[in-house]
Amino acid sequence: MFILNKFKSMSVENLLAPIKSFLQCETPQAWIEKAKDPDNLSIILIDHLICELKAAQNAMFLIRKYAIDKESASALLEWLKPFETLIYKREGDWRTLPSKNNLTKSVIPRSDSKYGQELIDKMVLLIKEELHHFYQVLEIMDEYGIEYKSITPCRYAKGMLRHVKSFEPDAMIDKLIVGAYIEARSCERFAKLARHVDKRLGDFYISLLRSEARHYQDYLTLAQEIADFDISERVKFFGEKEADLIQSPDDDFKFHSGLPAQG
Repeated sequence: MFILNKFKSMSVENLLAPIKSFLQCETPQAWIEKAKDPDNLSIILIDHLICELKAAQNAMFLIRKYAIDKESASALLEWLKPFETLIYKREGDWRTLPSKNNLTKSVIPRSDSKYGQELIDKMVLLIKEELHHFYQVLEIMDEYGIEYKSITPCRYAKGMLRHVKSFEPDAMIDKLIVGAYIEARSCERFAKLARHVDKRLGDFYISLLRSEARHYQDYLTLAQEIADFDISERVKFFGEKEADLIQSPDDDFKFHSGLPAQG
């Protein structure tokens, strides 16, 4: 058992090494202390649930805006509809969602699309995984007796997106870089939290690390492939903005919130 646990720990550290190098700061200990308080478990899980849906929506937006025709876009929207209906209209049975996590039609690039099949393939896989995670969070919430409720959005994503350029293709490149930071921070926080929660939740957080780590790499790879310039400076720029959001005082405690404000 000791050898197995040591192997798992090494595997996690191997996954986290490039993420720690990518992020410009670690999550403050004060956030971890607040997140591990049992009184805050419901807000962490509810916000995590919403983050999974938002990640799927953002990936779908990128495909619809930049790569596919109207028919394919409609197929994507139908795929997402049961998940959005559950959250926004409180309609449907969450237990049926696994059977609905599939794309019923082929999604192919528009003839005039500059971005092609790779963007579609990476984003479709990401959407499928995020929606699977969405269901898994609902499953855990049910086990813990936590009911979904509407919550205010965290400042984090909006704080990043406000710096996205307004002209193309730079806007798309920036959005992909922002996506990379959101996925990387999620991965880092899952690892931070895993050791402070019960085994059921800790094992779940660890299980998410591999896909989340790949997601951030996919976003960065796509950003560089689309750009006709070295994106290093934009990556550094958004890294600075992300670190500031994580390290600055934040009154609204959420999964991606900053340093918990005193008082």
